[in-house]
Formats: sequence, structure tokens, C-alpha cells
Amino acid sequence: MDQCKTCNKPLTVIIDWDDEADDPNQAGVSLENECPCCSKDVLNHAASGEEQILCNVKNEGGLQEGFEILPILKEESYLKAFPEERKARAFLEFCAAGDVGAILDLVKGREDEDEESSMNSSGNAEGAAKPIDVLRYQDPLGSLDTGLHVAIRNGREDVVWLLLLLASSLEPHRFPTDVTRAAEILGAVREDQTGKVDVRVLENAEHRTAEQLAQKLGGKWESWVADGLLKPVWDGIIPIVFKEMAPSSS
Repeated sequence: MDQCKTCNKPLTVIIDWDDEADDPNQAGVSLENECPCCSKDVLNHAASGEEQILCNVKNEGGLQEGFEILPILKEESYLKAFPEERKARAFLEFCAAGDVGAILDLVKGREDEDEESSMNSSGNAEGAAKPIDVLRYQDPLGSLDTGLHVAIRNGREDVVWLLLLLASSLEPHRFPTDVTRAAEILGAVREDQTGKVDVRVLENAEHRTAEQLAQKLGGKWESWVADGLLKPVWDGIIPIVFKEMAPSSS
């Protein structure tokens, strides 16, 4: 078992993000990344110079050695401070995984919550918190990437098409027939985007739009860039209206 290099005590930490215990040995690694026993820094540095905390994780799935836990600790600490962003961060995870169904469920559920919140706060507009637009959410822990950046970075073409449908002004005729057919089956509809920006306009911390990221990555994204599908557009959003379609024979 690993030991702290300062106090020589086992670096065993029980992480329970719902636990508000005062005992530092039971409350998890702190935001300062300290040893739970002697409070000394437990950060390591990778060859690239990036900070990391490597640990062995044992759960019902077995033992994982050399697991990099620092990103998880940072995210959970962030979400403790900003719990309202939990669903937006889940949205980014779905974009990375290519889970179109989960994205749609989250977006539809968020719209219902926003509508209910708007009704409940109508009499107290001054103190009402502004709902988070998950489709245009930019990851403060991940270089300000949007879901579109994340999907491109992970090679998720289906997610890219979905986000172009829901949060861009890409003209209706630019969508392939199979994409529009799938969108109707799944109930994905481009709603009124008045006053909202085209997601393709948003830049990450490297000052790259989704198109510029695609240019950098190349490969499958070369045709997307050549066809102008990811080109930033600042004009008004064009609504898409799907006609009734007969069920596919397949």
C-alpha cells in the first residue's frame, strides 16, 4: 500500500461526496490535494509537467492500479460549489460517448425544468437564477469546450449532426436524408432560437471554434470542413419543419 512520503501513513482515502463529516480521514482529498493525515501535498507531476494524483481504486469492478483521480476530484469539488451545472457536465459526457438518446432525454428534461422554473419564478424574477443552456455550455474544467467541440474531439458524427440541428443555423437542405429521418423518429426538433448564438461561433480556451478544431484533427472531419458544415454563422437561425414521413420499410 502506498504511503505518504512525509508522514509514512497509508494513503487510504474514503471518498463520499455526500458526506459532510468533520474527520479529514473520512471526508476525501481536499481541494488543496493534501494527505488526509499530515496535510502535505500529494500531487505528482507527469513527464509533460501536468499535475496528477495516481492511486489504486478498488470497487465492485475489481482493482485499477495507477488510476488518475485528480480530474474526478477537481470536477466533484467544482460541482459541490456549482451543483446547478451537474446536468450540463453530464451533457458533455454524453457528447463524448456518442449517446444521442441520452442527450435528447437530458435536453428535453431540461426544457421542462426551465419551463417549470419560469412559471414558479414569475413572481420573483429579480432573484431567479438564469437557466443554463446545455447546448452551448462551455466546460470550465476542459478548456471551455462546447458539446460540439467534445463530439468532434471524440469522433462522434451522429452527435455533431444532432447539435447542428438543435443549436445552429445550418440550412435544412444541408442535412442528409437519413439524419432528418432519424431526427424525426427520435423527436429531435429545432425550436425557436431567437436571441441565441449559433454553437459553431463559440471558441474554446485555445480560441478555436469547432470548425478550427476539426481542421486541426483532420481525418473524417476534412470533408465536413470542405463542405462548410461547421462554418461559424452569426445570422438568425433558420427553423426546420419536418414533413410527415412514412415508416421505413426496413
